[in-house]
Amino acid sequence: MPRPVHFEIFAADPARAISFYETVFGWKFERWGQEQYWLVTTGEEGPGVNGGLLPRQGPDPEPDGPISGYVMTTGVDDIDAIIALIEGAGGTVALPKNHMPGVGLLAYYRDTEGNLFGVIEPEEGTG
Repeated sequence: MPRPVHFEIFAADPARAISFYETVFGWKFERWGQEQYWLVTTGEEGPGVNGGLLPRQGPDPEPDGPISGYVMTTGVDDIDAIIALIEGAGGTVALPKNHMPGVGLLAYYRDTEGNLFGVIEPEEGTG
């Protein structure tokens, strides 16, 4: 069956967004030619997907507006440490950390560009 192979992050300020994701997740960004487009490498091994970052066309998302698009959730080893990095880098809580029985600890945040994303610390034996 088809699986996602690429994601894109839209940013009003690409440099600010790159700094946010480098700080929080350690992702690597490489500008693609002369284009206003950066390739995003999220890891070197294991399951996962890489993506891109580009300038947003149009207005920023409204903080309380409906979600329009997919929400990407990133698996982490220590959700509390990642939450501290997110908040320290300018991210804002959208849905506080919550325990999902049989799944793990899950929280949703908005990045510096207003994009919604999730972080999950899987329960032992589920990740």
